[in-house]
Amino acid sequence: MPLLFAFLLICAFSGPSFGQQRVFNWLPANDESVRLDPANYHTGRTYHPGANGGNIHVDIKAERPMTIFLTSAEGWNQALQHPEAILSLQQLCTREHVMEATYVCDLPPEAMTLVIRDERNSLDPAVFLGLGAVLKPDSKTDQAVGAGIAAILTGQGSATRRFTAPNDVHIQYFRWDCVENCIQPEYQWIRQVKEKYELTSFLKVYGGFTPDHDGEQVSIKIKSPVPMVVAMLPSEIANQLHAKPEMFESALEKNPCQQRGVQSLQFQCTFNAGDGPQSLIVVPESTGSVPNHKKAEIEMLAVKCIANCALLESKR
Repeated sequence: MPLLFAFLLICAFSGPSFGQQRVFNWLPANDESVRLDPANYHTGRTYHPGANGGNIHVDIKAERPMTIFLTSAEGWNQALQHPEAILSLQQLCTREHVMEATYVCDLPPEAMTLVIRDERNSLDPAVFLGLGAVLKPDSKTDQAVGAGIAAILTGQGSATRRFTAPNDVHIQYFRWDCVENCIQPEYQWIRQVKEKYELTSFLKVYGGFTPDHDGEQVSIKIKSPVPMVVAMLPSEIANQLHAKPEMFESALEKNPCQQRGVQSLQFQCTFNAGDGPQSLIVVPESTGSVPNHKKAEIEMLAVKCIANCALLESKR
Protein backbone atom coordinates (compact mmCIF):
# COMPACT_ATOMS: atom_id res chain seq x y z
CA MET A 1 0.00 0.00 0.00
CA PRO A 2 2.78 2.55 0.66
CA LEU A 3 4.17 1.83 -2.80
CA LEU A 4 0.71 2.19 -4.34
CA PHE A 5 0.15 5.48 -2.55
CA ALA A 6 3.52 6.83 -3.68
CA PHE A 7 2.82 5.83 -7.27
CA LEU A 8 -0.63 7.42 -7.28
CA LEU A 9 0.68 10.58 -5.69
CA ILE A 10 3.50 11.01 -8.20
CA CYS A 11 1.25 10.38 -11.17
CA ALA A 12 -1.54 12.62 -9.91
CA PHE A 13 0.80 15.58 -9.66
CA SER A 14 2.88 14.91 -12.73
CA GLY A 15 0.29 13.81 -15.25
CA PRO A 16 0.94 13.33 -18.96
CA SER A 17 2.57 16.14 -20.91
CA PHE A 18 0.90 17.71 -23.92
CA GLY A 19 2.22 20.46 -26.16
CA GLN A 20 4.46 23.09 -24.69
CA GLN A 21 5.31 23.04 -21.00
CA ARG A 22 4.34 25.85 -18.68
CA VAL A 23 6.86 28.71 -18.50
CA PHE A 24 7.39 30.51 -15.17
CA ASN A 25 9.01 33.84 -14.36
CA TRP A 26 9.08 36.59 -11.74
CA LEU A 27 6.09 38.96 -12.02
CA PRO A 28 5.51 42.23 -10.09
CA ALA A 29 3.41 41.79 -6.97
CA ASN A 30 2.62 44.48 -4.38
CA ASP A 31 4.98 47.37 -3.64
CA GLU A 32 5.47 49.92 -0.87
CA SER A 33 7.17 53.25 -0.29
CA VAL A 34 8.90 53.89 3.03
CA ARG A 35 10.50 56.97 4.59
CA LEU A 36 13.41 56.38 6.97
CA ASP A 37 15.24 58.58 9.42
CA PRO A 38 18.94 57.86 10.00
CA ALA A 39 19.42 54.43 11.65
CA ASN A 40 15.75 53.48 11.14
CA TYR A 41 14.64 49.95 10.44
CA HIS A 42 11.72 48.86 8.25
CA THR A 43 9.90 45.53 8.49
CA GLY A 44 9.24 44.19 5.01
CA ARG A 45 7.29 41.16 3.89
CA THR A 46 7.39 37.92 5.86
CA TYR A 47 7.87 34.83 3.68
CA HIS A 48 6.54 31.38 4.50
CA PRO A 49 8.40 28.88 2.29
CA GLY A 50 7.51 25.20 2.12
CA ALA A 51 9.31 22.20 3.56
CA ASN A 52 12.00 22.45 0.88
CA GLY A 53 12.57 26.18 1.35
CA GLY A 54 12.08 28.75 -1.39
CA ASN A 55 13.48 31.92 -2.91
CA ILE A 56 12.61 35.60 -3.21
CA HIS A 57 13.09 38.40 -5.73
CA VAL A 58 12.75 42.05 -4.66
CA ASP A 59 13.70 45.32 -6.37
CA ILE A 60 14.76 48.07 -3.95
CA LYS A 61 15.64 51.67 -4.66
CA ALA A 62 16.65 54.25 -2.03
CA GLU A 63 18.04 57.78 -1.82
CA ARG A 64 20.60 56.87 0.85
CA PRO A 65 22.63 53.68 1.46
CA MET A 66 20.84 50.84 3.20
CA THR A 67 21.57 47.39 4.59
CA ILE A 68 19.16 44.61 3.56
CA PHE A 69 18.87 41.22 5.24
CA LEU A 70 16.48 38.42 6.14
CA THR A 71 16.00 37.10 9.65
CA SER A 72 13.64 34.62 11.24
CA ALA A 73 10.15 36.02 11.73
CA GLU A 74 10.11 34.77 15.31
CA GLY A 75 13.46 36.41 16.08
CA TRP A 76 12.40 39.71 14.54
CA ASN A 77 9.12 39.82 16.47
CA GLN A 78 11.01 39.21 19.69
CA ALA A 79 13.52 41.93 18.82
CA LEU A 80 10.72 44.44 18.37
CA GLN A 81 9.79 43.77 21.98
CA HIS A 82 13.42 43.69 23.18
CA PRO A 83 15.33 46.09 20.90
CA GLU A 84 18.66 45.45 22.60
CA ALA A 85 18.65 42.09 20.77
CA ILE A 86 18.35 43.59 17.28
CA LEU A 87 22.08 43.97 16.71
CA SER A 88 22.65 40.31 17.56
CA LEU A 89 20.01 38.90 15.20
CA GLN A 90 21.14 36.15 12.87
CA GLN A 91 21.09 37.56 9.36
CA LEU A 92 20.69 35.79 6.02
CA CYS A 93 21.69 37.17 2.60
CA THR A 94 22.98 40.45 4.03
CA ARG A 95 23.73 43.19 1.49
CA GLU A 96 25.27 46.49 2.59
CA HIS A 97 25.56 49.97 1.04
CA VAL A 98 22.61 49.37 -1.27
CA MET A 99 20.91 52.22 -3.08
CA GLU A 100 19.45 50.37 -6.05
CA ALA A 101 19.49 46.62 -6.45
CA THR A 102 17.61 43.44 -7.22
CA TYR A 103 17.72 41.48 -4.01
CA VAL A 104 17.48 37.67 -4.24
CA CYS A 105 17.91 34.99 -1.61
CA ASP A 106 17.35 31.26 -1.12
CA LEU A 107 15.16 30.71 1.92
CA PRO A 108 15.36 27.93 4.52
CA PRO A 109 12.13 26.07 5.41
CA GLU A 110 10.99 28.57 8.04
CA ALA A 111 9.23 31.93 8.17
CA MET A 112 11.65 34.73 7.28
CA THR A 113 11.16 38.52 7.47
CA LEU A 114 12.79 41.00 5.11
CA VAL A 115 14.40 43.90 7.02
CA ILE A 116 16.03 47.08 5.70
CA ARG A 117 18.08 49.57 7.74
CA ASP A 118 19.19 53.09 6.98
CA GLU A 119 22.98 53.03 7.36
CA ARG A 120 23.35 56.64 8.48
CA ASN A 121 24.17 57.32 12.12
CA SER A 122 21.88 59.34 14.32
CA LEU A 123 22.65 61.33 17.46
CA ASP A 124 18.99 61.49 18.42
CA PRO A 125 18.23 58.56 20.77
CA ALA A 126 14.53 58.86 19.90
CA VAL A 127 15.39 58.07 16.28
CA PHE A 128 18.13 55.49 16.75
CA LEU A 129 16.70 52.01 16.21
CA GLY A 130 13.29 53.51 15.41
CA LEU A 131 10.93 52.23 12.74
CA GLY A 132 10.40 54.02 9.47
CA ALA A 133 7.11 55.40 8.19
CA VAL A 134 5.14 53.71 5.43
CA LEU A 135 3.88 56.27 2.94
CA LYS A 136 0.51 56.25 1.21
CA PRO A 137 0.68 55.49 -2.51
CA ASP A 138 1.44 58.58 -4.62
CA SER A 139 1.89 60.62 -1.46
CA LYS A 140 4.65 61.90 0.81
CA THR A 141 2.50 61.85 3.93
CA ASP A 142 2.82 59.27 6.68
CA GLN A 143 0.28 56.47 6.62
CA ALA A 144 1.61 54.83 9.73
CA VAL A 145 4.50 55.79 11.98
CA GLY A 146 5.99 52.94 13.98
CA ALA A 147 6.84 54.19 17.42
CA GLY A 148 7.85 50.64 18.31
CA ILE A 149 11.36 50.17 19.52
CA ALA A 150 12.19 53.86 19.65
CA ALA A 151 9.54 54.38 22.32
CA ILE A 152 10.87 51.43 24.31
CA LEU A 153 14.41 52.74 24.17
CA THR A 154 13.64 56.29 25.20
CA GLY A 155 10.57 55.85 27.39
CA GLN A 156 9.05 58.84 25.50
CA GLY A 157 5.90 57.87 23.54
CA SER A 158 6.40 57.96 19.82
CA ALA A 159 9.67 58.69 18.06
CA THR A 160 10.38 62.17 16.80
CA ARG A 161 9.74 62.33 13.06
CA ARG A 162 12.01 65.12 11.85
CA PHE A 163 12.88 63.86 8.39
CA THR A 164 15.47 66.59 8.04
CA ALA A 165 17.32 64.29 5.65
CA PRO A 166 14.71 61.67 4.71
CA ASN A 167 15.63 58.49 2.95
CA ASP A 168 12.72 57.55 0.68
CA VAL A 169 12.77 53.89 -0.25
CA HIS A 170 10.68 52.04 -2.80
CA ILE A 171 10.28 48.25 -2.46
CA GLN A 172 8.86 46.24 -5.35
CA TYR A 173 8.02 42.65 -4.48
CA PHE A 174 7.76 39.89 -7.08
CA ARG A 175 5.94 36.55 -7.26
CA TRP A 176 6.97 33.40 -9.15
CA ASP A 177 4.13 32.62 -11.53
CA CYS A 178 3.23 31.08 -14.87
CA VAL A 179 3.68 33.40 -17.87
CA GLU A 180 3.20 31.09 -20.89
CA ASN A 181 1.12 27.99 -21.65
CA CYS A 182 -0.54 28.37 -18.26
CA ILE A 183 -3.80 26.58 -19.07
CA GLN A 184 -3.16 22.84 -19.34
CA PRO A 185 -5.34 19.72 -19.08
CA GLU A 186 -5.76 18.57 -15.48
CA TYR A 187 -5.87 14.91 -14.44
CA GLN A 188 -7.12 12.79 -11.57
CA TRP A 189 -7.21 9.10 -10.67
CA ILE A 190 -10.77 7.79 -11.26
CA ARG A 191 -11.92 4.34 -10.14
CA GLN A 192 -13.19 2.30 -13.09
CA VAL A 193 -13.74 -1.10 -11.44
CA LYS A 194 -14.03 -2.29 -7.84
CA GLU A 195 -15.63 -5.63 -7.06
CA LYS A 196 -15.39 -8.54 -4.65
CA TYR A 197 -16.96 -11.59 -6.26
CA GLU A 198 -17.28 -15.34 -5.74
CA LEU A 199 -14.78 -17.24 -7.85
CA THR A 200 -15.97 -19.30 -10.80
CA SER A 201 -14.27 -20.87 -13.77
CA PHE A 202 -15.90 -18.34 -16.09
CA LEU A 203 -14.06 -15.39 -17.56
CA LYS A 204 -14.94 -12.01 -16.05
CA VAL A 205 -14.94 -9.10 -18.51
CA TYR A 206 -15.14 -5.45 -17.42
CA GLY A 207 -15.61 -3.15 -20.40
CA GLY A 208 -16.20 0.55 -20.91
CA PHE A 209 -12.66 1.89 -20.56
CA THR A 210 -11.51 4.16 -23.40
CA PRO A 211 -8.27 6.19 -23.13
CA ASP A 212 -8.93 9.93 -23.52
CA HIS A 213 -5.27 10.90 -24.03
CA ASP A 214 -1.96 9.43 -25.05
CA GLY A 215 0.07 7.99 -22.20
CA GLU A 216 -3.01 7.35 -20.06
CA GLN A 217 -2.12 5.19 -17.07
CA VAL A 218 -4.21 2.50 -15.42
CA SER A 219 -3.49 0.79 -12.12
CA ILE A 220 -4.86 -2.72 -11.57
CA LYS A 221 -4.98 -4.54 -8.23
CA ILE A 222 -5.88 -8.21 -7.73
CA LYS A 223 -6.28 -10.29 -4.57
CA SER A 224 -7.34 -13.91 -4.88
CA PRO A 225 -7.00 -17.25 -3.05
CA VAL A 226 -5.92 -18.92 -6.33
CA PRO A 227 -3.54 -17.86 -9.14
CA MET A 228 -5.27 -15.60 -11.66
CA VAL A 229 -4.84 -14.26 -15.17
CA VAL A 230 -5.37 -10.48 -15.30
CA ALA A 231 -5.09 -8.48 -18.53
CA MET A 232 -6.32 -5.50 -20.50
CA LEU A 233 -7.43 -6.38 -24.03
CA PRO A 234 -9.09 -4.45 -26.86
CA SER A 235 -12.82 -4.69 -26.17
CA GLU A 236 -13.50 -6.11 -29.61
CA ILE A 237 -11.31 -9.10 -28.79
CA ALA A 238 -12.36 -9.47 -25.14
CA ASN A 239 -16.04 -9.64 -26.11
CA GLN A 240 -15.36 -12.68 -28.32
CA LEU A 241 -13.64 -14.80 -25.67
CA HIS A 242 -16.82 -16.24 -24.16
CA ALA A 243 -17.98 -17.57 -27.51
CA LYS A 244 -14.48 -18.48 -28.70
CA PRO A 245 -12.43 -19.59 -25.67
CA GLU A 246 -9.83 -21.07 -28.01
CA MET A 247 -8.79 -17.47 -28.82
CA PHE A 248 -7.71 -16.86 -25.21
CA GLU A 249 -4.03 -17.79 -25.42
CA SER A 250 -3.48 -16.17 -28.82
CA ALA A 251 -5.17 -12.94 -27.58
CA LEU A 252 -2.72 -12.76 -24.68
CA GLU A 253 0.35 -13.82 -26.65
CA LYS A 254 1.44 -10.36 -27.74
CA ASN A 255 -0.45 -8.31 -25.17
CA PRO A 256 1.86 -6.12 -22.99
CA CYS A 257 -0.70 -5.43 -20.24
CA GLN A 258 -1.12 -8.78 -18.50
CA GLN A 259 -0.10 -10.78 -15.44
CA ARG A 260 -0.22 -14.58 -15.22
CA GLY A 261 -0.54 -16.76 -12.12
CA VAL A 262 -0.87 -13.89 -9.64
CA GLN A 263 -2.76 -13.92 -6.35
CA SER A 264 -1.90 -10.57 -4.76
CA LEU A 265 -0.46 -7.89 -7.02
CA GLN A 266 -0.84 -4.33 -8.17
CA PHE A 267 0.57 -3.31 -11.56
CA GLN A 268 0.29 -0.46 -14.05
CA CYS A 269 -0.15 -0.17 -17.82
CA THR A 270 -0.16 2.72 -20.29
CA PHE A 271 -2.50 3.31 -23.25
CA ASN A 272 -2.84 5.83 -26.07
CA ALA A 273 -6.05 7.37 -27.38
CA GLY A 274 -5.57 5.49 -30.66
CA ASP A 275 -5.74 2.14 -28.86
CA GLY A 276 -9.53 2.49 -28.63
CA PRO A 277 -11.90 0.85 -26.12
CA GLN A 278 -10.27 -1.61 -23.70
CA SER A 279 -11.65 -4.27 -21.37
CA LEU A 280 -10.26 -5.78 -18.19
CA ILE A 281 -10.42 -9.59 -18.09
CA VAL A 282 -9.97 -11.78 -15.00
CA VAL A 283 -10.06 -15.58 -14.78
CA PRO A 284 -8.45 -18.32 -12.66
CA GLU A 285 -5.26 -19.65 -14.22
CA SER A 286 -6.56 -23.20 -13.76
CA THR A 287 -10.30 -23.31 -14.39
CA GLY A 288 -10.50 -26.97 -13.37
CA SER A 289 -9.66 -26.46 -9.70
CA VAL A 290 -11.61 -23.43 -8.47
CA PRO A 291 -12.46 -23.62 -4.72
CA ASN A 292 -16.07 -23.19 -3.68
CA HIS A 293 -17.32 -20.12 -1.85
CA LYS A 294 -14.03 -18.25 -2.17
CA LYS A 295 -13.89 -14.65 -3.29
CA ALA A 296 -11.50 -12.57 -5.34
CA GLU A 297 -11.09 -8.78 -5.28
CA ILE A 298 -10.37 -6.71 -8.37
CA GLU A 299 -9.86 -2.95 -8.66
CA MET A 300 -8.81 -0.69 -11.53
CA LEU A 301 -8.14 3.06 -11.57
CA ALA A 302 -7.34 5.27 -14.55
CA VAL A 303 -5.87 8.76 -14.88
CA LYS A 304 -8.64 10.79 -16.52
CA CYS A 305 -8.79 14.39 -17.71
CA ILE A 306 -11.08 16.44 -15.44
CA ALA A 307 -10.50 20.04 -16.59
CA ASN A 308 -9.43 21.91 -19.74
CA CYS A 309 -9.95 18.66 -21.64
CA ALA A 310 -10.72 20.44 -24.92
CA LEU A 311 -7.00 21.14 -25.13
CA LEU A 312 -6.44 17.43 -25.66
CA GLU A 313 -8.16 17.62 -29.04
CA SER A 314 -6.12 20.65 -30.12
CA LYS A 315 -2.84 18.85 -29.33
CA ARG A 316 -3.60 15.78 -31.49
